[in-house]
Amino acid sequence: MIFRYLQIVKLLTVTVVALTLLSPASNETLANSRPEPIYRDHFAYYSDNASYVDRVERVIGRTRERLLNLLRDSLDYRPSVYIVSDQSRFNDLIGGKFPDWGAAAAFPERRLVAVKSPAEFNLNRSLDELLAHEYAHLVLARNTGLFSAPRWFDEGLAMLVSMEWSWSDNLAMSKAAVFGQLVDLSDIEKVNRFSEGKAHVAYAEAYLAVTFLIDTYDREAIGRFVETVARGGSAEEAIWAATGATGQEFEQDFRLHLNRRFNIISLFMDTIFFWLGLSVLVVIGGWLRFRKRRRYYRQWQEDEKLESTDFEYGDPEQPEHIDDDDEPWRA
Repeated sequence: MIFRYLQIVKLLTVTVVALTLLSPASNETLANSRPEPIYRDHFAYYSDNASYVDRVERVIGRTRERLLNLLRDSLDYRPSVYIVSDQSRFNDLIGGKFPDWGAAAAFPERRLVAVKSPAEFNLNRSLDELLAHEYAHLVLARNTGLFSAPRWFDEGLAMLVSMEWSWSDNLAMSKAAVFGQLVDLSDIEKVNRFSEGKAHVAYAEAYLAVTFLIDTYDREAIGRFVETVARGGSAEEAIWAATGATGQEFEQDFRLHLNRRFNIISLFMDTIFFWLGLSVLVVIGGWLRFRKRRRYYRQWQEDEKLESTDFEYGDPEQPEHIDDDDEPWRA
């Protein structure tokens, strides 16, 4: 029911945005506020800093290849890519509330990607990852048409394509598994309202859910999932088409997979305490080795004294002179 409601909301949103963009006032404002574009084969680049354009081209080229491999499709239009150096400009582009931890956004209905400039903002992800992630959202939206894939699938596929998994994601998942903070896949729909820490877990879970889908079933499961959504199927129907399991069965199997992979051992291995503990053990081991070597050295010195033949026979310059108090008659 919630999924159907979200589909209706998306249709209404697309209609409103389209009418807004078609209005003369809106077009005039947009034209006056954005820099001159730099056109490349697969995108139009907008930024006050032109130094990123070649990098954007390389990233989008790689991302297109990965998506063609997964979805057998890419974009049939040239999206606008904005690298934004000003927060107010970024807010104007996204046109609404956005979480403080957000660094980039994609708007398929506007054919637009907006990314905060790494030169001006402290981003948690590299520019390459952010660009690939948002571009993947555009491609998936094109494949699903007027319908939307579940948020966990959308974000998980984008993370897979952008190759975003890191040690910090592993640590976040280990902590969430140990302390009972894992997120249900359906709850990831509300990720924009999560705290940064909870959002981190949600994105990591989304990535793991998509890789679990591929590894447990096959790569073609991605295509079956997307095709079902594009026909207007629900998330439950898409999971069934991709896996032959119900949504509940899939999530139970996925949760079991998470609990096997992430636990107290993985948390210990992933945390700084492991490396701190390892450093302490190395120091202690070095100290014990030093003590052992010193003890051996002292023992060696004592043994050498007992076995030595280098006795004191008196003054070598006056060999006849012997100072011996026990023989006073020699005086």
